Amino acid sequence: MVAIAYTVAFEGIEARLVEVQCAVTPGVPAFSIVGLPDKAVSEARERVRAALTAMAIALPSKRITVNLSPADLPKEGSHFDLPIALALLAALDIIPRDDAVQTVALGELSLDGTLVPVVGALPAAMTAASEGRMLLCPAACGAEAAWVGAANVIAPRSLAAMVRHFTGQSVIAPSVPGEAQAAKHSRDFADVKGQERAKRALEIAAAGRHHLLLVGAPGSGKSMLAARIAGILPPLSPAEALETSMIHSLAGLLDDGGINRERPFREPHHTASMAAIVGGGRGAKPGEISLAHNGVLFMDEFPEFPRTVLETLRQPIETGEVVVARANAHVRYPCRFMLVAAANPCKCGYLADPARACTRAPVCGEDYMGRISGPLMDRFDLRIEVPPVAFQDLDLPQSGERSAVIAARIAAARARQTARFAGHPQARVNADAEGHLLEQIATPDAEGRALLLRVAEKFGLSARGYHRILRVARTIADLDGSDAVARHHVAEAVGYRLAMAKEV
Repeated sequence: MVAIAYTVAFEGIEARLVEVQCAVTPGVPAFSIVGLPDKAVSEARERVRAALTAMAIALPSKRITVNLSPADLPKEGSHFDLPIALALLAALDIIPRDDAVQTVALGELSLDGTLVPVVGALPAAMTAASEGRMLLCPAACGAEAAWVGAANVIAPRSLAAMVRHFTGQSVIAPSVPGEAQAAKHSRDFADVKGQERAKRALEIAAAGRHHLLLVGAPGSGKSMLAARIAGILPPLSPAEALETSMIHSLAGLLDDGGINRERPFREPHHTASMAAIVGGGRGAKPGEISLAHNGVLFMDEFPEFPRTVLETLRQPIETGEVVVARANAHVRYPCRFMLVAAANPCKCGYLADPARACTRAPVCGEDYMGRISGPLMDRFDLRIEVPPVAFQDLDLPQSGERSAVIAARIAAARARQTARFAGHPQARVNADAEGHLLEQIATPDAEGRALLLRVAEKFGLSARGYHRILRVARTIADLDGSDAVARHHVAEAVGYRLAMAKEV
């Protein structure tokens, strides 16, 4: 008779249910695993055998066959150890078969039977809850998986503790969620002296999740400004926190089972590969753009990134998701992030600095910024020139607003957007609005429309540029607490859009 347990195989953030079938039949003694396992899964039989031996359980002199169904789905990772051991123990009648068939298990076994934590406990708990089954995972993963309230999570520390639980000798209490990590922001906007226009642009970008490009000489404060964005963003909503944590769970970034309510802030180096930025590599893991989902992706030295990496960003920026294509699978990851890019105006960095004349101006700047293609540049809602700050100004006392004050205005603007898009699940912030919805919420008054039409005619705005100006103007109006988009809102949005344009 075949004993059955369940586990999951990961396709992106989706955890697909896998049936683990174990049959112990007469024949030449053997232990085989079938169902398209990779090397780590095939090695599970040796870890399971050693763990059972440590528990003084001897395998019978029979043929043991474990089938992972569906057989055409690739099985990767060491988390198949525990479900294979569970199905085998059920087949040997050591634990009740009825309990095994109602369990989704994942976990790696050490040779002494201790359960080692694995990635992906949160998506696995979602699948277990949707299937109405219990989740069995290592103790170190229990606090993370327990965030899915609909799932009953049992997290033993060893294989022996699991057996005692199922046989009723020592029942394990269900796991409880880990502590939500509090945001810690030590960098404040009050520390930034000058750069009022750049700080205003960052506030608008954070309020509507608009993409922002900062261009300025070395030392003008671009990275310092970007590092303070995390302090003004509102915390993740419960739904957003779960979405983001599922991706971080697959990447092994959740600490002690605590879901972080702080928005992600990722800053990859410009030497990062395409697989690191977009996703891919062994197992088609999520890249930086997916790890920044619902948060900020800061790309310093933007033109220095490989051209292929920059061009690959164009489609994820528009759609909010990325498809990592492989020969045997197409893995889809969400990546709805706010892109903040920083760049020098030219190779030497001093094109616009009157005190340090660039010897190759203006060709140096055109060649350097030309590494950013026109279609990619068109996707930036706001473009800002960050001028250098004179050293005399550094001695002046702090006069800027604190991050908490700016964050309060952004939170109020986000609250207006949440109420506005309550009946539109595809949109959460102004940057998501498009088509008829954008016309409905961001159509300016007569004076604003006339200004926008003149700008579009004079500077040859693309349709994308026209709509992005409307979205930014809507966000500026939200920061002002205005229901209507007025002329001065459009004018400010146009100013950010046309900065650094060749036509100006």
